[in-house]
Amino acid sequence: MTPPMFRMDRVILLAGLPLLVDTVLFAVRHADEPLPVLLITWLLGALCWAALGLRHRRPLAVALLTLVAAGVHYPLSTLDGLTPGVAFAIALYTLSRAGQLIAAVTLAVATMLAMTYGEFVASNADQRHVDNMSMVLFEGWFLAVIAFGHAMRVRQAYQKESERRAAVAERLRIAREIHDVLGHSLSLISVQAGAALHRSAKRPGETAELTRALESVRDTSKDALRELRATLGMLRQVDEEPGGAPTSPAPGLADLGRLADRARATGLAVTVRTDPDPLPPEAVGTGTALAAYRIVQESLTNVTRHAAGATAVRVEVTRDAAQLRILVEDDGSGGAPPGGGTAEPDDGTGTGIGGMRERARALGGELTAGHTDSGFRVTARLPLAPLPEGQA
Repeated sequence: MTPPMFRMDRVILLAGLPLLVDTVLFAVRHADEPLPVLLITWLLGALCWAALGLRHRRPLAVALLTLVAAGVHYPLSTLDGLTPGVAFAIALYTLSRAGQLIAAVTLAVATMLAMTYGEFVASNADQRHVDNMSMVLFEGWFLAVIAFGHAMRVRQAYQKESERRAAVAERLRIAREIHDVLGHSLSLISVQAGAALHRSAKRPGETAELTRALESVRDTSKDALRELRATLGMLRQVDEEPGGAPTSPAPGLADLGRLADRARATGLAVTVRTDPDPLPPEAVGTGTALAAYRIVQESLTNVTRHAAGATAVRVEVTRDAAQLRILVEDDGSGGAPPGGGTAEPDDGTGTGIGGMRERARALGGELTAGHTDSGFRVTARLPLAPLPEGQA
């Protein structure tokens, strides 16, 4: 939507105070000036004040107009009103904030040159209106106004860039969530369905294994849809009113057993070991718990997709007072995907090994992945919040 040409804002209202002071001054001291001169100078001040409403759409034109009006106003009348000078200063600030720094500096320099010529060349020494100290003050004021406007522009540009980067980071984070949910679940569904069809072809008429596989596919699909709805719900929260329908909680350490069950349904022997003493939720944090869950999830997905000949997977989640340690290790031959690499290409796009590593780094931790003599191993360290005294 295009902003209006004339905008009445707080700056114009504040600039109306000098105009009010000028109006009272002219009314009280009108005997010192001819009426036409008095009327012209007041109208020039009123014109400068009204022009400020156009400064956002036409900053250079407004700056030029206020400069010309001030250049006519002050030599014409002995009643030096405030409005033209204040309006010109505001116009310079707006011009600088709009990014036209060269134009603002040029107008300020031209103004000082004109004032210097008028005071030192065109006028006699006993007819000066601006003394040397006032000239220095004017230079300082112009410099300060222009510098402040430029600083505000830089600050605004920095805020916009920060908001843009935050939006990009959020989109990448949600993309990783969707990748992990769909990649893990669809991989398991594919393995389970393929194994069931293979066994059914070998033993026609025996439907028990086929039924169990289809039930596992059904349960995995339901879990995937639930997690996907929760992830997409984060996108909708921007448009929801406060107090709207809540989304499902993010998965965490308590859901690792469900991940293991899904992987076992594909024929893998999955063992999960965690510390016997559960961590209090406030010590783990939602972000760390979700990252740990996704790292284990992605690691199990890679085993089912890429670890040729893998039959067993070991998952360990341990902790000390400062960090959470994650280990996922399989006994497969670690078949790399086409094109080389480890479990998945680390291309920096936020998927596979690269996505897990970015999750850990975002929390201040680290993740390593590579082949071992007996298979493939993923290890990660995620920092924990300090535990309350007595719980370490």
